[in-house]
Amino acid sequence: VTAWSNRKPIDQGGLLKFVFGKEYHAFNPDVINSLHKAVRSGKYEDFKEYAELVNNRPIATIRDLFKLKTTNPIPVEQVESVEAILPRFDSAGMSLGALSPEAHEAIAIAMNTIGGRSNSGEGGEDPARYGTIRNSKIKQIASGRFGVTPAYLTSAEVLQIKVAQGAKPGEGGQLPGGKVNGLIARLRYSVPGVTLISPPPHHDIYSIEDLSQLIFDLKQVNPKAMVSVKLVSEPGVGTIAAGVAKAYADFITISGYDGGTAASPLSSIHHAGSPWELGLSEAHQALRVNDLRGKVRVQTDGGLKTGLDVIKAAILGAESFGFG
Repeated sequence: VTAWSNRKPIDQGGLLKFVFGKEYHAFNPDVINSLHKAVRSGKYEDFKEYAELVNNRPIATIRDLFKLKTTNPIPVEQVESVEAILPRFDSAGMSLGALSPEAHEAIAIAMNTIGGRSNSGEGGEDPARYGTIRNSKIKQIASGRFGVTPAYLTSAEVLQIKVAQGAKPGEGGQLPGGKVNGLIARLRYSVPGVTLISPPPHHDIYSIEDLSQLIFDLKQVNPKAMVSVKLVSEPGVGTIAAGVAKAYADFITISGYDGGTAASPLSSIHHAGSPWELGLSEAHQALRVNDLRGKVRVQTDGGLKTGLDVIKAAILGAESFGFG
């Protein structure tokens, strides 16, 4: 008893969860509360308060080291219209299962209302939503192919082949059996209570030629849809992006390690992947060197929060931006 009486408690440091006065978290109570306030009130002043809180935070990401040069503002008449800008914004892929049906539909309605696009994620979507304002314009095709049917594919404006996820690159995905209720099982063509695994690779994609074949097949099912390939930010992603462009993809998404996940080991959340700033810059430059930049649109996602994030991503080469 004497030997252990003066032992101090272990300092958490705030790595795994927010602790006041310890390690900074991008989503801390102040940021979350100010965002909730802005959303509930709908006032620009409240959103500006939220944006200033994010933009003036301690250095937490690579882009926080960038400072924009100040100059005379461009007249509003010379700027793209709101209607031209909003289609560049997407919501990130979050499946029905990671989100509740109510939240999943609310995001779709919001993005369709403003002229952006919502992403179904890899879990399929209720056919009752097709052709309505609740429909997700981006339909995701992951390695598990859950919910992928002809009707699912033809209800999309963009078909996204999910090669990997920023929060857990190279690990595939899973939905624990406890989350697989009757609705989710029906949409994923499974049975309730069974854990659903998306393997790390697509078992029909082991080369650029295989990827090109899948892109071709998807365009035969839905000739009007654009095909996107979702990659993660990692060393060498520029070479992969060049191959994807040669496979006739329309979009390339570079996903950073700040992206969300419904089921991922803590070791992956904290130690796998890399910032989108690095992957986006590498992909943009590799595409330019290979004279492929004009053939595809490049998007990035993972931790974007404010207009300043969008500006910095655009400077690094992005034309489209994913939030969520």
